[in-house]
Amino acid sequence: MTMSHISRCNQHFEQKGQSAARRVRPANSREKGQALVELAVLLLPVLLLLTVGIIDYGQVAYYSIEVSDAARAGAQYGSQSLADAANTANIITAAQKSAQDIGAGQLTVNVPAPSCVCPGSGSVTGVDCTGPLGCYPLVYLTVTTAYTLPTPISFPGIPATFNLTGTSTLPVQVQ
Repeated sequence: MTMSHISRCNQHFEQKGQSAARRVRPANSREKGQALVELAVLLLPVLLLLTVGIIDYGQVAYYSIEVSDAARAGAQYGSQSLADAANTANIITAAQKSAQDIGAGQLTVNVPAPSCVCPGSGSVTGVDCTGPLGCYPLVYLTVTTAYTLPTPISFPGIPATFNLTGTSTLPVQVQ
């Protein structure tokens, strides 16, 4: 076909009020939405997978914040005084009450003995906090929390559980 033949065809259909493109696809075709349906069928699994992944990521982020906040709550309780720093049962209770969404007994709380540091020398002087002469020891309490979060849906290549940990170190108020 030459260019002049195509131009004549277009002129012929323009005279009748139609274009060549309209002649190829009739206006009353029942296949108008077929491409849209095919696109939806192809994209639906991808969008569902993406949605479930976003939900899983959000859950991991939420519980990670919960575990970190529990460590902070335990450290805040223990940093009130030397007596509170030695009371590990109440520190554990404060941390577990802070993480109410995790469930009782599922949050692991580790409270080691408070550590002492002598300012200027940077040396740890031990639990009894006896430093060199003229040293005023600083007492620090570290609380570590851990939780194993199971994912609701397992994906290949992604772990079925996430180990979340939180650590908080605060100075103990010595009076």
